[in-house]
Amino acid sequence: MAMAAILLLISVLFSNSKADQDFDVRQHLSTVTRYSAVKDIVDNSFVPSDIPDGCAPIHLNLVARHGTRSPTKKRMRELEKLAAHVQELLKDAKEKNLSLQKVPAWLQKWESPWKGKLMGGELDIKGEEEVYQLGIRVRERFPDIFNVEYHPDVYPIKTTQVPRASASAVAFGMGLFSGKGSLGPGRHRAFAVTSESRASDLVLRFFDCCQTYKDFRKNHGPAVDKLKEPILDEITSALARRYEFNFTRQDISSLWFLCKQETSLLDITDQACSLFSPTEVALLEWTDDLEVFILKGYGKSLNYRMGVPLLKDVVQSMEEAIKAKEDNQAPGTYEKARLRFAHAETVVPFSCLLGLFLEGSDFQRIQKEEPLGLPPKPPQNRNWRGSTVAPFAGNNMLALYSCPANFSSKYFVQVLHNEHPTPMPGCDGTDFCPFEVFKERIVRPHLKHDYNTLCNVNLDQPKPKPETTTGTTTF
Repeated sequence: MAMAAILLLISVLFSNSKADQDFDVRQHLSTVTRYSAVKDIVDNSFVPSDIPDGCAPIHLNLVARHGTRSPTKKRMRELEKLAAHVQELLKDAKEKNLSLQKVPAWLQKWESPWKGKLMGGELDIKGEEEVYQLGIRVRERFPDIFNVEYHPDVYPIKTTQVPRASASAVAFGMGLFSGKGSLGPGRHRAFAVTSESRASDLVLRFFDCCQTYKDFRKNHGPAVDKLKEPILDEITSALARRYEFNFTRQDISSLWFLCKQETSLLDITDQACSLFSPTEVALLEWTDDLEVFILKGYGKSLNYRMGVPLLKDVVQSMEEAIKAKEDNQAPGTYEKARLRFAHAETVVPFSCLLGLFLEGSDFQRIQKEEPLGLPPKPPQNRNWRGSTVAPFAGNNMLALYSCPANFSSKYFVQVLHNEHPTPMPGCDGTDFCPFEVFKERIVRPHLKHDYNTLCNVNLDQPKPKPETTTGTTTF
């Protein structure tokens, strides 16, 4: 019995050690994850559809997030405050003759890599490369769509007015049209990128134009922070014991942010990230995912219902492509792709409108406008992960296919998330859905919600009661 118990203990320790060795922190940074780290993570239980012979793509919609970016000015100041507080703790420990043996050497002399930088939030060089390569792969994947001479009405590229989004659109276009022009050794060509005013961009910045949503974010942000506190407190205590250093909750929050920035921007995983165990990283990732779920995703139906103008724009572009096909319009005289670059606040709601990343019967629940439970806490598995839902350069593509007349439907929609075919619960779990079924089951239920009604608060009417998110907290 004693020997069996020892062998069981050894087996458990070995399996835990193996799991820790296999853990790649680069894939667990929620929405601060680089695209290259997660773009090929797929659900192996799902078998993508074989596109039937005779079916060919005739139009493509792309909704993409900007590439990897630098931290904002506010977050850079946070890191400078972290560095100052660490120095205060070190000074205090030395004055009290406390041992600093367990405090990592790098932390004792650490300064923020962004110290003194005055501007932030711009597209990083790694982000440029992400979307540039995405443009090349999109062209290679859909040669039948990108087979006519460039014209801005045939391949419109739309972006928000935020520089990191517009820069991403430019980098994508450089990849998409590389070798198609006469500029420089790469034979680049000029192309148009257009945007709407921030104040009126209902298609790509619907969240910025929606007063009801801005009020929701302002009122419920503190509740989300409260939801995170037990995890942060638990990890703060663990690190304080492990390193015999008087970390505060704010220190741990800032160190977790530093871990994400070092990994995504500097390819450093052996400093801030190494302070945390894989279990602690998974819990911190989960708290970030909760925030995305509650404030941008399925946590409140307003989060995605306000994205209906974007959904309408996507469907309208497909209907126009079908009309061009039916009217036998000459190639090069009608739109073949509508390419959009925006933000996580755009991509996440759009994914929700399509019904992606749900658990079990959740699709039926959102169709009935019933509240959803929070994403399961680690070590339980979950579909909702910020690192795959909306990493830097994360994207949804909807390819419209034309099929022979003898098929059950003449037109089909294939949905790809991060370039991989993705099952749609509203289309019986397939990635290749008849266009009319797509409109009836996925699009139509959302169209009963008018953007202006949702987003303009009527002060003469009583405020609606907050929706309940089943789980531990009410929002």
